[in-house]
Amino acid sequence: MELFLYTYLALINIYAFTLMGIDKKRARKQVYRISERSLWLSAFLGGAPGALLGMNAFRHKTKHTAFKAGMPLLAVIEIGLFMYRVIF
Repeated sequence: MELFLYTYLALINIYAFTLMGIDKKRARKQVYRISERSLWLSAFLGGAPGALLGMNAFRHKTKHTAFKAGMPLLAVIEIGLFMYRVIF
């Protein structure tokens, strides 16, 4: 069960990070974008730390208040829950 959890969290964070990069690339090309709903969904499913890293690495969505405030908060909550699970 623990291996599944660690694998899932690693994959969802890689996915969320990648989504930010893809959306940034599409924004520059002014083509069809990934919806904010999809970005948030990947974050709520456990990928907030990866999405936050992607926001900073690609400088994407960093001026949007919801992302600027919400993503770090969600990442802290998810990391806290993960640490609680590991320790207890």
